[in-house]
Amino acid sequence: MSRQFFVGGNFKMNPASKQAKVALVETLNKADLDPNTEVVVAPPTIYLLSLKDILRKDVKVSAQNCYFKPSGAFTGEISPAQLVDAEIPYVLLGHSERRTLFHETSELVATKTRAALDASLKVILCIGETLEERESGKTTAVCAAQLQAVVDVLKEADWSNIVIAYEPVWAIGTGKVATSAQAQETQAEVRAFLKKAVSPSVASSIRIIYGGSVTAANCKELATQPDVDGFLVGGASLKPEFVDIVNAKRA
Repeated sequence: MSRQFFVGGNFKMNPASKQAKVALVETLNKADLDPNTEVVVAPPTIYLLSLKDILRKDVKVSAQNCYFKPSGAFTGEISPAQLVDAEIPYVLLGHSERRTLFHETSELVATKTRAALDASLKVILCIGETLEERESGKTTAVCAAQLQAVVDVLKEADWSNIVIAYEPVWAIGTGKVATSAQAQETQAEVRAFLKKAVSPSVASSIRIIYGGSVTAANCKELATQPDVDGFLVGGASLKPEFVDIVNAKRA
């Protein structure tokens, strides 16, 4: 099955100023982007609306996180309903920084995913193993366990609104990158897991993207792998080379 290439830019807690935000948008607005690639950027919450208003319409905007309640006494949180009302189509959930720094469990990530989908958001769902887990041969089991929590609360039809981002924790922001063979092997295993746990049709249609020190220098080789359907880009999404990553599939 043909799956549309997907490139997401996770700005994390960047940039540091409104002026720098405008400069990032101007770079994207002027760029010649591959029209066959779906492009989504995830700025910090404080910039979501102002960035959306000045960004070209063929690039979508995503929140970096949300809570699982529609409203209420949850200081510092943002709800799926608020994102939908603000016409933000995507939310990023389960990023390893949320799992490790803010102690989000796979069960919490699953609950958030269920709530986001119920509100009609699309979800970029992050999974991935630590270096210790990879070196001890647990990569497949870790990714499967993180996904199983979500499988348990979703219906088969829900998966059409999810993009899975495989991000080996040891490659995020470290300059280390999984080889194209490593990325392909793990992402093929993720697809095989979904074939058994959900259905063959979901496994063949869902987009599984790679994240972890993706750059203009390594993206073309990674993009040739049959189970790498795009990228979730961190640091490089703040640089002009993000355009080259978006265009990784162009001949």
